[in-house]
Amino acid sequence: MNEVLKKIQETGIIPVVVLNDARDAAPLAKALCEGGLPCAEVTFRTDAAEESIRIMSEQFPEMFVGAGTVLTIEQVDRAVGAGAKFIVSPGLNPKVVKYCVEKGIPVTPGVCTPSEVEQAIELGLDVVKFFPAEPAGGLNMIKAMAAPYVGIKFMPTGGINPKNVKEYLAYDRILACGGSWMVKGSLVEAGEFDKIKELAKEAVEIVKESRGK
Repeated sequence: MNEVLKKIQETGIIPVVVLNDARDAAPLAKALCEGGLPCAEVTFRTDAAEESIRIMSEQFPEMFVGAGTVLTIEQVDRAVGAGAKFIVSPGLNPKVVKYCVEKGIPVTPGVCTPSEVEQAIELGLDVVKFFPAEPAGGLNMIKAMAAPYVGIKFMPTGGINPKNVKEYLAYDRILACGGSWMVKGSLVEAGEFDKIKELAKEAVEIVKESRGK
């Protein structure tokens, strides 16, 4: 496992961030860092994503910033150019994965079937995103799929919340969980960065409890 994936594993919970205004990037990054969760997967769903990644990476060098919802090679280049350390996608696009592997860019594509897990293995990956986690069968589905694919770890995202994340993290085949509850759009838009800081602190405690640290 490369250093980036080890860092994701150590963090345990990756805040999945949707920013509509790049001006929110710095105060959000500050809140996450002060809350002990210096990490973010900034989704490429908005026009502000690229600039937000750049701001976070430059102003908070201690922060571990990646890009999510990456669908094209062009988006990979833009995200990495802005400072993204890892790429996450909702599905498995072989073209995007091959490009990232060739360039040495850590990539975690979304899967929810055994066939997609096999595609990921064929492409040289040992970590996949399980998405959408809860609608696709949750932890039981991950355990069922993990059994035949002993070398694969999962990063579930979608429907993960403080009530179910402990159970996910307690399973040794889970690398980390992606979650948005501590960085909800409504909190960001309302400027409630103190609340985000508190929720980040709580998320860190959940990881410690779940993994016995």
